[in-house]
Amino acid sequence: MSPVVDDRAAGPRRHLGTATALVVTLGMMITTDILKTAPTVAQGVGESYFYAVWLLGGVLSVIGALCFAELAAAFPDAGGDYHFLRLAYGPYVGFVYAWSRFSVLHTGWIALTAFLFADHLASLLHWPQAVEGWCAAAIVLALVASNFAGMRMGLLTQTVLVALVALGFIAIISAAWWSEPASTSTVAESSPSFAGWSSAMIYVLLALGGWGDAATLSAEARDGRRGLLIALVGSIVLMLAIYLAVNWAFVRGLGFDGLAASEAPAVELLTQVFGKSGGLLIVIVVGVTAVSSINAVLIAGPRVTFAAARDVPALGRLGTWNEDRGVPAFALLAIGAVSLLLIAFGSYADDGFNAMVEYMTPVYWFFMSLSGFSLIVLRRRFPQVERPFAVPFYPWLPLLFLALCIAMFCSSVVYVGWGALLGLGISLIGALVLALLQLRRSRRPRASSSGVST
Repeated sequence: MSPVVDDRAAGPRRHLGTATALVVTLGMMITTDILKTAPTVAQGVGESYFYAVWLLGGVLSVIGALCFAELAAAFPDAGGDYHFLRLAYGPYVGFVYAWSRFSVLHTGWIALTAFLFADHLASLLHWPQAVEGWCAAAIVLALVASNFAGMRMGLLTQTVLVALVALGFIAIISAAWWSEPASTSTVAESSPSFAGWSSAMIYVLLALGGWGDAATLSAEARDGRRGLLIALVGSIVLMLAIYLAVNWAFVRGLGFDGLAASEAPAVELLTQVFGKSGGLLIVIVVGVTAVSSINAVLIAGPRVTFAAARDVPALGRLGTWNEDRGVPAFALLAIGAVSLLLIAFGSYADDGFNAMVEYMTPVYWFFMSLSGFSLIVLRRRFPQVERPFAVPFYPWLPLLFLALCIAMFCSSVVYVGWGALLGLGISLIGALVLALLQLRRSRRPRASSSGVST
């Protein structure tokens, strides 16, 4: 095993080119959400506003990415938005965020996506339900091992997976191109309600989400000024183009009414064009996309945990960086272990998938609101810090992004209902954990002769 560097000054090095950062960020974003959210968005806003709501979501995401690009360029750190929150609001808020990432957002997403992969593989191979949990655990173990082998292996895995996912989406678009266009609806539409717009935006921004994790690569990007900016904005533009093309394929192949009524539009479209082999293809696409999403979180998640543990000495080796492997090895193993525990729990839950989605979404938008406002706070608190990139039209764009985050947080709480309290409650436990760690540290005996902690 490669030696572990225990010096807390050790950390990531600037070794990522712009193209690599773009691929990794795209991998953090690209999921099969589009295959599930498109019908819900269609129901919410109708045909007249269907593409407009996706474009609006893309514009708002780009505004958020510009804010994160300024923060990442001015305050590069492996912790990403954890580092921004800690600088803006203090260690307690930063730690609660890192705890939320560790206990709710990152590990919950890994477990949820692993089950998605296992479900599709089980349906393809006709496995009994009892095997799905073991399958989900196996894929997490394999990807943890891949990333533990070193940063290069993790990046190579991610690049291959993103390429395979892109080919899968191209297959969906090609199927619609070669098929006869479906008949369009002739029913007159009314303007969508506020509730319809609200629910549609929740799912659009969910599908376009994940770009914020790219900030965890800010300390490893060789081009500190342009690298993360291109990775953040470029990944959103590419993803939006892919999603618009996939939505066009659904509408062309199934008709808008058919899309709105469908529970699995990709399966219906490819089966319609290619027969049973089309259904097999979409199962493969879902599986590869799930694996890509898990791998991306295993790249970003341990960096947030590492950064938080580095600032809280009581967390020990979670705050160490393995220089030979180029990864925070102990943080990676910890996230893998917690993900496996959640998979074990989900194996016995009746509806673990939906429960995970419900308590993750409000927590995500709560902390995204704090991250958006942190740009304004840090401009005032550290005006002397060089900002290689600055958000244009300051402060209006950051305020617009903040308003969006607050609106999405309120909408997600209303949409989720009481289930939102679970994730928010788990996040607040982080404050208690930090308080206990600080209390334990303050009670340690100190050497009376030298004043050095023993």
